[in-house]
Amino acid sequence: MTIKRSIKTPIQNRIVETGNLVFVGGCIADDTSKTMGPQTENILGKIEGYLREVGLDRKAIVAAQIFVTDLSQKKEMDAAWTGFFGDELPTRATVGVADLGGGAMIEVVVTAAR
Repeated sequence: MTIKRSIKTPIQNRIVETGNLVFVGGCIADDTSKTMGPQTENILGKIEGYLREVGLDRKAIVAAQIFVTDLSQKKEMDAAWTGFFGDELPTRATVGVADLGGGAMIEVVVTAAR
């Protein structure tokens, strides 16, 4: 089995590929002072950029895990999410967590397929 790792950060590789699967590590927004909707939009744009670096786009995303600190803002996140994906929504789980650090309200992990 071949495993390819790319976009190294101090704590992870943003992209890990094996077989036909592409895993994108947890992403938070660049500006964590914004509400959950803009944070979601920023994160999804970053994820799409990471996927572009390996020749994919948002349509390749098949699954997502989302961690949020304030479930009362989930509707704002959902609006940004559906606006980004349109009718090609991946599977998804959203989990409430106590804290993501640094003011982040949301962290997203995705899996894409080739």
